[in-house]
This record gives sequence, C-alpha cells and structure tokens, in this order.
Amino acid sequence: MKQTTNTILMVRPASFRMNEQTAVNNYYQQELAGMLPATINVKAQQEFDVFVGKLKAQGIDVVVIEDTKTPDTPDALFPNNWISFHENGDVAVYPMFAENRRLEKRDDVLEVLENKGFIIENVIDYSEAEQEGVFLEGTGSMILDRTNRKAYCALSPRADEELFIEFCEDFEYTPVVFVANQTVESTREPIYHTNVMMCVAETFAIVCLDAIDDKKEKKEVLKHLKLDGKEIIAITEKQVTQFAGNMLQLVGSGGQRFLIMSSSAYSSLTSSQVAIIEKHCKIIHSSLETIETCGGGSARCMMAEVFLKK
Repeated sequence: MKQTTNTILMVRPASFRMNEQTAVNNYYQQELAGMLPATINVKAQQEFDVFVGKLKAQGIDVVVIEDTKTPDTPDALFPNNWISFHENGDVAVYPMFAENRRLEKRDDVLEVLENKGFIIENVIDYSEAEQEGVFLEGTGSMILDRTNRKAYCALSPRADEELFIEFCEDFEYTPVVFVANQTVESTREPIYHTNVMMCVAETFAIVCLDAIDDKKEKKEVLKHLKLDGKEIIAITEKQVTQFAGNMLQLVGSGGQRFLIMSSSAYSSLTSSQVAIIEKHCKIIHSSLETIETCGGGSARCMMAEVFLKK
C-alpha cells in the first residue's frame, strides 16, 4: 500500500465564510471584522486558485470540483472530512458534526472520478451515525498510515472512539487512540481534528507531543511511529495554532515527493525543522490566510487524496 498519491480532489468555494456551526469547537476560527461575506469568498477563491496552481506546476494531479451556491455549504472547500478514497476501490463517506456540513456530500463527485477512469468498487457510508449524534470526520479525525496499516485518532466531539474502531475493522487498520488538547482560556480542551496536530509522511512524522497530556498515550504514539521507522519532528502548541500540523505529503512529476502546507505553517517552522523536512522531501507552501482565519482549517483539510486505481 502506498502512503502518498499523485492525485487529490479539491472543492473550489462558492459561499465560503466563517461557519457558525463549526465554531463551537473549532477554536481556530475567527471573524474577519468589517469584511463582507462576498469579499471573504472572493479572497478564499483567490487563495484556492493560487494554491492549486502551485500544486499543478509540480505535476500533482488536482481534480477541482466547483461548489454550488445552494445548498449553503460554507466549509465545502474541506472535502477530506466527508470522503476518503482507498487503493482497493473503496470509498468511505463520514458522519459530520455540523448539520450544514452534511450537505457537502455529493454523489456527482464519484461520477467525476469515474469519468476520469478511476475505479470505485464499494461505497461504505457511515452517515447514519449522525442520527445518534456520533461523528468521525474522515482524514481530519484520523491520520492514516496506509503502508503500515495504522490509524491515529485524537478523540473529540468530532471523533467517536467506537466508530473509529469500526472504521479500523472495516478498512483493516490498527487503531492508535489518544486525546490531544489545547489551552483555551486557561482550560485544556480537545483539539477538534487530529490532522491539526499530526501529519504522517512516508519516512517522517510531524506531531505536537505537548498536546498529548496523558504520558502513557504519548508513549504509545511515539512507540508506533518509531517502530515504523519515522523520523519524528515535534512541533509546539504555538506552531499548531499556525497550522504547522496541517500538512500532507504528495507525489509530483517524476516521483518527486513534496510536503504541502500553508505559508503560515511554513513561517512558524524553525530552520532546523525545515532542514529535517527537506532532507526527506521538498516543501510547497501557499498563503491561505483568509481560509485559515474564517475556516479554522488549512492546506491538509483542503485536499482529499485519491488512491483509487485507474
């Protein structure tokens, strides 16, 4: 099984703004005071287009889906939360915490991929869990080490342990469960998505160990990463607030490896952290300021990896 792919699916926003329904437990979202929603959306589209351009320039295959004005889906540009595509032809569809995010799920996304020659065997849909108030937001909630068949999950209101275990059984992953916290007004609150504080690449992993308060859980996460031969780059909680954990490794032309991140994440890294990453692969970064501020998500959240065979 490959850990990295050359193809990603991205959704170009049509009505992006700060989503009031996700702000309740995503502490990274902020209002852009005095800016009209239409202006915010245009800025997000500009950031999106520049970002896609940089990826394509390196030979990464980006399948761009246009979001629709209706239904109202302010977070549609984060597709990795509702869908994931797997090498064996399986597609997983996930239960979403925010009601307006459930509207992002679109069958035509599968048609677009099939028209491009990708083979879809099964769709495994966990959406029913929404009725029970149980959620697991895709590769936001889970970091998949596809080669070593391990799935890392920081439990939160958006990542249910039982459903995560069920996913691991269905897709044959070994579950690694922990709690990752951040300090919000002097209390420790769960980080809403695992992919904000952790990234697993082919030969290295970026992780905010300070977020894992339980010593036993921290030891367990480290054990698994070291066992699989990953060089570990520890980031601070402050770097997490600049989206330094929200990164994804992709393959460009000629098999060249790239680590994709926002410019905010890149500028938060120390020179020694950059040097370690560049020992393994090149870095592509792009400014996603508006998207990060209003959406509380960054580069990783915008990319749904396509591992389907053609």
